[in-house]
Amino acid sequence: MLNFQIWQQFRQIIQPYWFNQLRWGVIFQLLLLIAFSLGSSTFVIFETLQRGELTSSLAQQNVNRFQQAIGFFFSIIIVNIIFISGKNYIQGKISLDWRKWLTSYYINQYFTKQSFYHLQAFSEVDNPDQRMAEDIKNVTQRLIFLLVMCLDSLVQLIGFIGLLWFISPILMITLLVYAVVGTLITTLVFGRALVGINLEQLKREADFRYGLVRIRDNAEAIAFYEGQAEESAQMKQRFWRVFTNINRLIRWQFNLNIFQNGYQYLTFILPFIILAPRIFSRELELGAVTQSQAAFERVGFALGLIITQFDQLSALTAGIRRLTELTTKMEKITSFQPDSGIQLIEETYIAVNHLTLQIPDRQTKLIQDLSITVLPGQSLLIMGASGVGKTSLLRAIAGFWVEGEGVIARPAPDRILFLPQRPYMPWGTLRQQLLYPHTEKAIAKETLLQTLHQVHLPDLAGRYGGLDAFVDWSRVLSLGEQQRLAFARLLLSEPTYAILDEATSALDEETAASLYQKLQETPITYISVGHRTQLLNYHQFVLELRQQQEWQLFSTKDYEKRENLPKSLN
Repeated sequence: MLNFQIWQQFRQIIQPYWFNQLRWGVIFQLLLLIAFSLGSSTFVIFETLQRGELTSSLAQQNVNRFQQAIGFFFSIIIVNIIFISGKNYIQGKISLDWRKWLTSYYINQYFTKQSFYHLQAFSEVDNPDQRMAEDIKNVTQRLIFLLVMCLDSLVQLIGFIGLLWFISPILMITLLVYAVVGTLITTLVFGRALVGINLEQLKREADFRYGLVRIRDNAEAIAFYEGQAEESAQMKQRFWRVFTNINRLIRWQFNLNIFQNGYQYLTFILPFIILAPRIFSRELELGAVTQSQAAFERVGFALGLIITQFDQLSALTAGIRRLTELTTKMEKITSFQPDSGIQLIEETYIAVNHLTLQIPDRQTKLIQDLSITVLPGQSLLIMGASGVGKTSLLRAIAGFWVEGEGVIARPAPDRILFLPQRPYMPWGTLRQQLLYPHTEKAIAKETLLQTLHQVHLPDLAGRYGGLDAFVDWSRVLSLGEQQRLAFARLLLSEPTYAILDEATSALDEETAASLYQKLQETPITYISVGHRTQLLNYHQFVLELRQQQEWQLFSTKDYEKRENLPKSLN
């Protein structure tokens, strides 16, 4: 708690919602929460006083005094139930609303300037999905919980300190010393260790869960490889890391619990020990012991909040660190303005001028001083051995890679459609698969079915219950069917430019030829990456990338004149 960096991270989490985006509804809910907290804490003080009155009336065997005390006590309980219930309800509402806003805020950041891609490809930030799903939930719930607890403790601290001072100044001084010593011991002995362990636990749990998701998403490939033994060993290793860290956490929590329980039980007995002489001398009524014991316990809890809530605080601190780490990285990505590197400019055509392309975060060059232009109506085939930078060049055109130098002109991103080798199949209906990413477009059913027929998927809609059937398409369709479905998506979206990265690699030559023939009939200008020489029939120019950053541009006719041209280049 004395770490200034933690408070900076804390401010970074709460500021966007509570300071920059305050709304009257949020202010009203917060004021209502404070009111319920003040009310419930005030009635706790009255309840403690009345409990002492009950004890004293019983000790005196005074029936009238007892009846008055018990009636007033029930009234206090009824009112306090209303305050406590209202406080818990508003607390849950505020934490849920905050979580909703904060999740939306992070998702917006996550999808701005392809942050989701850069975090996955080049970042050391682990498991952003777990941070946005679990850490946001835990942080918002714990922060509101601790806020309410601090409000309750503050009111009770003021009230019960006055009560304790009235009963016994010595008891009050003893409690202050006791709380300060306990807090220092907890913070210094358990602080750094538990925060670090909780932080590591969040990471290891997320890694274990992500491993299980990867197995689910790649189940068929693992089964074909007979890779279950290797995957099982890896998952057991991941869980072993979770298990060993939990064991370590349990040991530290055991030590903390021993200290917490000992600290708490001493608050029960100390008032009796300190006040016993005054009770025996009849200087105080017996009810004063009940009052002072309850007051001592409440004040001790308020002053020792760090002690009693240290598990919550350490887990909260770990969650805040993970969220601020994610926020910092995403803000760095979205605000990145390179002083040097590849420059992107918007034009009606695609042109690469004096491009030198480097692998991100390294100094290895893939392509040196490349200059080509693909005007509307032209078509280009990029060929070359694996590893020479074909896909990397596409990433640079897309704007994902900026490491290097040169200028890339291209149309607006929404006028270019990229078809990767393994198409993306989002969750949704068959209609949404065909229209992705513009699923809001209204296209007639007949047009969609006709397009499916053109890409050799005539029975796909009927096979799975129509265009509005919701199926996990990445599982039920083969890679070849997915590539044909992606071609249908291309024909329906009609972008200005299409960039195809091995987009027909899983298809037989006849089907691939048919799809490219359909593409030639459209006004779409396209650039392909491929190895099959059959693709030469559907392109006007060939860019051959070679080792040592060399390249050469041919017309298709000149490229075909080369002797002994193989059927497939690799």
